[in-house]
Amino acid sequence: MYFTVLSKKKILKVVTAFLIIVLLTILVQKSGAYQVVTGSATKKLPIYYVSTEEKKVAISFDCAWGTDYTEKLLSIMEKEQVKSTFFMVEFWTKKYPEMVKKISDLGHEIGTHSATHPYMSKLDKQSIINELTTSRVAIEEITGKKVEVFRPPYGDYDDLLIQTAKELGLYTIQWDVDSLDWKNLSANEISNRVVNKVKNGSIVLFHNQGLHTADALPQIIKELKGKGYAFVPIGELIYRDNYYMAVDGAQIKS
Repeated sequence: MYFTVLSKKKILKVVTAFLIIVLLTILVQKSGAYQVVTGSATKKLPIYYVSTEEKKVAISFDCAWGTDYTEKLLSIMEKEQVKSTFFMVEFWTKKYPEMVKKISDLGHEIGTHSATHPYMSKLDKQSIINELTTSRVAIEEITGKKVEVFRPPYGDYDDLLIQTAKELGLYTIQWDVDSLDWKNLSANEISNRVVNKVKNGSIVLFHNQGLHTADALPQIIKELKGKGYAFVPIGELIYRDNYYMAVDGAQIKS
């Protein structure tokens, strides 16, 4: 009797584990991470990081809500002579045109983060074109500079989005180092997380409205400079042509 009960328990564990695996597989296949996990050649990839021998890193800020800490971020980077990339949603761009102009005038790169911050894998091609085109125009009208990089809201993408962005002359950018500043981590937690994860060619994700991002930034810059890293905008980090994408999202020079 003892062995019968034990056998049933084992069967239950196996069935439960199988169901969990099936569920996770379904969830992964429905996300943009699917192509990274599987390495499927039929999937298109954004740039997560750049494969390079040079000790270069790009820091980026997504801008969709508010400007409470943006002046402080700009002041820190100006003092440290660091240039970065800001990805802006169209409604943010139109609400804060003077801030957009200042960011651009200080030498930071500006990319589009869409017009309305939707899950873009749910959109048809014309809707994607509208999201990218109107947001791009809004930025270019203020800065007078061409927008060449794009970050999908929520990191959500599919083949159609990557291809459409490419047709519009945009490089689709993700990240390989997430600061998790949107979780309101402490400045030390953010700093330790970023510094420990950065490698050559990394792209770091921050948010201009992160509660402790500005407090963490000086220490991050100091430690990474101490390790020999140079900070460049994403547009200066990536390869513009003659490259291919590895299964982990690395952009590799052909």
